[in-house]
Amino acid sequence: MTLDYLVIVLYLAGMLAMGWWGMRRAKSKSEFLVAGRRLGPAMYSGAMAAIVLGGASTIGGVGLGYQYGLSGAWMVFTIGLGILALSVFFSARIARLKVYTVSEMLDLRYGGRAGVISGVVMWAYTLMLAVTSTIAYATIFDVLLDIDRTLAIVLGGSIVVAYSTLGGMWSITLTDMVQFVVKTIGVLLLLLPVAVVKAGGFGEMKAQLPTEYFDPLGIGGETVFTYVLIYTFGMLIGQDIWQRVFTARSDRTARWGGTVAGTYCLAYAVAGAVIGTAAKVLYPKLASADDAFATIVKDELPMGVRGLVLAAALAAVMSTSSGALIACATVANNDIWARLRGVARPGGEQHDEVDEVKGNRAFILLMGLAVIAAAIALNDVVQALTVAYNLLVGGLLVPILGGLLWKRGTARGALASVAVGGLAVIGLMAAYGVLANEPVYYGLLASLAAYVLVSLATRPTDAAVLAAWRERLAGRAPAPDSTSETVSEQAPAAQ
Repeated sequence: MTLDYLVIVLYLAGMLAMGWWGMRRAKSKSEFLVAGRRLGPAMYSGAMAAIVLGGASTIGGVGLGYQYGLSGAWMVFTIGLGILALSVFFSARIARLKVYTVSEMLDLRYGGRAGVISGVVMWAYTLMLAVTSTIAYATIFDVLLDIDRTLAIVLGGSIVVAYSTLGGMWSITLTDMVQFVVKTIGVLLLLLPVAVVKAGGFGEMKAQLPTEYFDPLGIGGETVFTYVLIYTFGMLIGQDIWQRVFTARSDRTARWGGTVAGTYCLAYAVAGAVIGTAAKVLYPKLASADDAFATIVKDELPMGVRGLVLAAALAAVMSTSSGALIACATVANNDIWARLRGVARPGGEQHDEVDEVKGNRAFILLMGLAVIAAAIALNDVVQALTVAYNLLVGGLLVPILGGLLWKRGTARGALASVAVGGLAVIGLMAAYGVLANEPVYYGLLASLAAYVLVSLATRPTDAAVLAAWRERLAGRAPAPDSTSETVSEQAPAAQ
């Protein structure tokens, strides 16, 4: 596997080099956290697709295909639907707000009183997302190097923390573009056709497997509905996704670039399910469905190509991990630490002039070390990720979408929605089990009821707050970082 190792080493070295290059470019808070808000369509589309298609979408998507056949595509498919919905209906308005976090959006909409508790919930979600992505390094490096789980996590996590800390969003954008290309070549152009051919083609696959493997709803209608609630709606409100939207240079880029990324996700979903189905024909008795990806890569691909496809899996994990890490650090610094120090204003303004780049860089390093430590300590990634998404959707979906769509929603309604929805999800997970569907179903209904009832029972949001909100939403009001935006726009936009 010498050639495979060489491919991987060159790939990892390239990631670190891009981190160093990004450090030279990220000179302001806007540049460091949102790439100066000036990504063009090509870079925006590739980076958006890279951040949402992680280890769960690649290794997990193939595993679901191995277990359920073509209907195993639904998990990743609903992620793609979420990106499409976000891009078509909300991305333009989100981009015009010129904020850095979801909580800052809530502050603007509700008058500066709804963002504190939402920041804590969003931080917990992004932390768990980063942790679960980091744990996936153990699977990949075990195939590559046959090394200890802890060492694998430290090795992969350290590289992501290094390039993310050095250049912030610029480094992550550049590495995401490389990772997007590597994933496209490795998974769609190499592994997919090889897997189908090795399995004897679709005709042989149909002959060898039960008919339910080719049933679009073979995974179960309730499972598909749960995926929609968790992943499609999760894509609409996650800090990691919004922070990528904030990098778009225009409304049009956010809308059409995101539409391209969402469509790519749909194709990636089908590819993963087909690869998994082919693996079921080739290896019908694997101990775990999640071993399907590594097994077919290790046994069926020639050297060199095998290294590229494993690099594609590594790219998938790294892109999600780095996106979640910078989101976690941004929320921790801007929504929690800044409020504790009393220097934050609604919408992202700061009372005092501090070195924003150094401060955010320090938080990425700190959160990165915490993520690596948590990844080493945790074993059950499915439960951790389920808790994170249940809290996100059950606690924050209603006040965020309500703020964008319903002008009668109030700050007290938003706070009640977050509190009731979050507590309901936690209580129901304790009663039904972490992996049950009921917590997110009933938690979301409780959150909606609390939002509507409390909003109607309290005084409407101040007219001045709503007027300022509408101005920002329409892109007519100056953003808090307008100075840095002006400087950034003097340079050519990244294509």
